[in-house]
Amino acid sequence: MVVAAAVALGLGSTVTSGQGARRDARPDLEGVWNSATATPLERPSRFTDKPFFTPEEAAEWERQVAENNEERPPTPGAKNTGTYNTFFREFGSRTVTTRRTSIVTDPPDGRIPPLTPAAEELKRRRAAAQKNPENAEDTGLQDRCLAFLTAGPPMLPYSYNSNYQIVQTADAIVIHVEMIHDARMIYMDGRPHVSAAVRRWMGDSIGRWEESTLVVDTTNFNDAGGFYGDAGGNFGWDRDLHLVERFRLLDANTLLYQFGVEDPTAFTQPWKGELTMTRSPGRIYEYACHEGNYSMTNMLRGYRATERQK
Repeated sequence: MVVAAAVALGLGSTVTSGQGARRDARPDLEGVWNSATATPLERPSRFTDKPFFTPEEAAEWERQVAENNEERPPTPGAKNTGTYNTFFREFGSRTVTTRRTSIVTDPPDGRIPPLTPAAEELKRRRAAAQKNPENAEDTGLQDRCLAFLTAGPPMLPYSYNSNYQIVQTADAIVIHVEMIHDARMIYMDGRPHVSAAVRRWMGDSIGRWEESTLVVDTTNFNDAGGFYGDAGGNFGWDRDLHLVERFRLLDANTLLYQFGVEDPTAFTQPWKGELTMTRSPGRIYEYACHEGNYSMTNMLRGYRATERQK
């Protein structure tokens, strides 16, 4: 369906299948890529000064992750559901190919830098609204099935549906995101960014090739409605966000994805990250999120019932 859309938009006729040679001699990024990984977003405290695992440490970390993700029954007498739904999740079982101890690579401690005071206050207010929403708009984009951090950008792994289909032509590249089925357009025809008045959750993406690396420059973000860690929030994007991504094949089945974040009104300093994605032989299937979804109505109904009990 995405390929058909690309052709209909007149994006070019150089699409080839799978790993075949491209007419324009550029690296062939086409296919389905999976970003699920056991590597954490931020570096665990015990590895503060260690940016890379040894092979032995990586194996032990993978063993611990697998153990933590095992299905467990509810605790007798406790109000919990155990690991209900774990069966349906797609936790990554291996660290990234580079054996980094975190996806965040800069600052050197592997941690996302602090928010600015103004951004921290905005995060606090939004978190409070999400705990007691007056309306659907008080909940996160993720809860409303409008946007998800897997689409980003940056494109970050999650516990399920961490797949992307890349469709590549001479004039544009489409990244079809499995989660909430977003389709992100990256224009390769040399056009400038759209007017500053045009704002989008995924921004406006312009791409270029630097030898064998696809470099994507993205601006024109809007206020994404939340900060990372809030239900459905992205990273606290606001109108000042500037994001640069790099895609490069390490081999036929491994894609290195790097990104740099600059947002002076959201973060106290720029930060960077990277991860590897693995080529998947399967297909992306249609993802249903809001279709037949009664959770939003039930969430608000539950909050109103709680208020009446006070």
